[in-house]
Amino acid sequence: MTTAVLICPGRGTYTKTELGTLARHFPDAALLEEFDVQRASAGHETLSKLDSSARFSKDRHGRGDNASGLIFAASLGDAMSISQDIDIVAVTGNSMGWYTTLACAGAVTAADGFNITTTMGQMMQDHGMGGQVLYPHVGPNWQASADQKQRLLALVEDIGTRPGHVLTLSIDLGGTLVLAGDHAGLAAFESSVPQRDRFPMRLSGHAGFHSPLVAQVSEAALSHFSVSAFQQPDIPMIDGRGRIWWPHASDMNGLWDYTFGHQVTAPYDFTHAVTVAAREFAPDVFILAGPGTTLGSAVAQSLIAANWQGIASKADFQARQEAEPLLISMGREDQRALVTKGH
Repeated sequence: MTTAVLICPGRGTYTKTELGTLARHFPDAALLEEFDVQRASAGHETLSKLDSSARFSKDRHGRGDNASGLIFAASLGDAMSISQDIDIVAVTGNSMGWYTTLACAGAVTAADGFNITTTMGQMMQDHGMGGQVLYPHVGPNWQASADQKQRLLALVEDIGTRPGHVLTLSIDLGGTLVLAGDHAGLAAFESSVPQRDRFPMRLSGHAGFHSPLVAQVSEAALSHFSVSAFQQPDIPMIDGRGRIWWPHASDMNGLWDYTFGHQVTAPYDFTHAVTVAAREFAPDVFILAGPGTTLGSAVAQSLIAANWQGIASKADFQARQEAEPLLISMGREDQRALVTKGH
């Protein structure tokens, strides 16, 4: 039996090319209807209506309350569609993907996971402050430069200590740093680094996730959600610090506190989570749930940084993918067929 680590993506992965994803791939019509009822009762557009739109709208589909629900459902649906011939030995995710991880691993029910995800998306939409910017620290071959990364982090720290400026690491995302800050902090960083293709790239519609800028959201979430929503996971989970939450041995109060506390206001180390997944569980493959495929490069870059199975560059990774895929992205129809039921 093939062993796999499942990886759940975060915000920004449901775009115009993903319209219709739920109609095409979500495997449980009754569960999707349950999600729709939950949203309709809260006065929100249903996922089915959003997913069946004639065209994609950033203002509509990209809103925190809408985007989070669409992404959660697409990822969960992909996890439910994986063949029983594949043994999921651990689950991890990036940023919002932590909420999906909880549901995929059985630490919350699908309904509770959806409620957590969409409520947090709404809270971020309503109360999230600041924004995010992306900047790479690897070259075209995806090989990490420790010096370059440390120089960038030192710059971030320097800007963050200036009066009237807020800037901090938000997500360590493979070969890219995702930074959170206020307008002054983000602008100071953007004007201090060389232009590299599209970077620095400001993310539209994103608050200063994983930073003190969203402390108000964390406080509201801790007050809103109860620890009773959590249960022992069926599958090990790897969080944004690289900590493993084991079945039958996880502290529910700790899981609740991490999910709505540290996970919201402190940096999310996706790179370390992938490294832990590789070294602790040594899977045959990594399966990236949809929607989209954009997280694939960050997974590959994280494996390169860990020198996993001797993969030390983009060329090494591409050669391995052609010979025997190590990373399977369910957002790609050709790769999806390799891991779905009925294959």
